[in-house]
Amino acid sequence: MRKLIVIMTALLSMMAATAALAEEGMASYYADSLQGNSTASGEPYNKDELTAAHRTLEFGTRVKVTNLDNGKSVIVRINDRGPHAKSRIIDVSGAAAIKLGLLDSGTAKVSLEPL
Repeated sequence: MRKLIVIMTALLSMMAATAALAEEGMASYYADSLQGNSTASGEPYNKDELTAAHRTLEFGTRVKVTNLDNGKSVIVRINDRGPHAKSRIIDVSGAAAIKLGLLDSGTAKVSLEPL
C-alpha cells in the first residue's frame, strides 16, 4: 500500500509539472523561403516535417499544439529557437501549419502542451 501511495504521488507530481508548462498565445509559421536553412539545433529546416521553434523548450521536446479557433491539433518536435516576434509563442513548420489550419490567416491563438 505504501508503494502504491508513493507511485501515485509521483505520477500526480509529473502531471502537475506538465500542466504547469502548458501555455496559450499566438502562433505563426515559417515561410517556404526558409526551406533548407539551418535551425538553431543545426538541422536544416524542412517545411514538410512537423517541427517548430520555441524560445525555451529543449530541442527534441514534443509539443501538442492546438488551434483554439478551430480545435485542430498537431504534435511537433522543437528543433529551433524563436519566434522572433515577441507577440508569438511558437513558430511551426509549413506541414504543421496546414494541419492546424494556419495558412490563410498566418497566425492563430493556440495552446501548447509539452508531452
